[in-house]
Amino acid sequence: MTAVVAVLTLPAIAARAQPAPDTAGIWTLQGENASISAGTPTDRLYVNGLRLGWTSPTTVVPDFLADLGRTLWGNGQQRVAVDLMQQIYTPTDTSLSVPNRFDRPYAGVLLGNFSLMSDSADTRSVLTLSLGVVGPGSGAENVQNGFHDLIGQNQTNGWGGQIQNTPAIELSHDRTWRMPLGTVAGLETDALPALTVGVGDLRDYLQAGVTFRFGQGLNSDFGVPRVRPGLSGGDAFTPTRPFAWYVFGGVDGQAVAYDLLLQSSPFRGGPHVSTVWDVGEMQGGFAVMAYGMRLTFAYVAQTQEFQGQTGGLHQFGSASISFRF
Repeated sequence: MTAVVAVLTLPAIAARAQPAPDTAGIWTLQGENASISAGTPTDRLYVNGLRLGWTSPTTVVPDFLADLGRTLWGNGQQRVAVDLMQQIYTPTDTSLSVPNRFDRPYAGVLLGNFSLMSDSADTRSVLTLSLGVVGPGSGAENVQNGFHDLIGQNQTNGWGGQIQNTPAIELSHDRTWRMPLGTVAGLETDALPALTVGVGDLRDYLQAGVTFRFGQGLNSDFGVPRVRPGLSGGDAFTPTRPFAWYVFGGVDGQAVAYDLLLQSSPFRGGPHVSTVWDVGEMQGGFAVMAYGMRLTFAYVAQTQEFQGQTGGLHQFGSASISFRF
């Protein structure tokens, strides 16, 4: 009799295990900046990141991509996402016209990212193809010095020695698990273990980390978004209550085999430094979801990425705002 009941209830259990279809698309604007920092120096190393992205409803995924998602991850609610991202990197000392060859090279990155995402009740899987350019073609010099002119700040010298124009390609896969940990004083808690692997001529790395959250409506998303690399829950969110919120703290470790932004291209040479293969990050912040919007903020502290990097932990802020429509 027990076996019969179990068989009869399996379809209902499976149905509950899948999130409901979501007909809303999502626009996200995100910015990261090293001026938002308690560390020294500010506005150096990873200086700035900007990203504008669109995430589709679960109901408009092309059939061939839906088939790929089911092959990779089984059944789940799938979305596609497209975003445009720019990052700016400079040495610690930007006063030199000829950059110190032992300092981080000047580098700009401009990427288009194309993602396929699949959500189950407790996992999010994302496959991303990134295509773009590293070098003057990224527009990083014009953006940084143009903004400095706008606010009356001195221009950054040394962009003439930046990493040359190099095509950039990256294929990455992310998996995040959502693990409820119970309630504390009536508030939800959970853990978000995450694993990422990236390969390409931009960066080859493996990243593992975990985020702990405390709040209400935690099953509305899988954590806050970040400009890659770093722990990122992605842009998609589906509020499960009129007002959802949480605070969080997380850590991750990255094993880096190659980084074009530090080592230049092995086929053409250029400015480079000796890399540190093991990079760690700590981050903390909050997210708020209401009226079809999500506002997030993360404060990030990162260990050294290259030999001779000074100033202790590199620190920066990351903020995003998303709109469902």
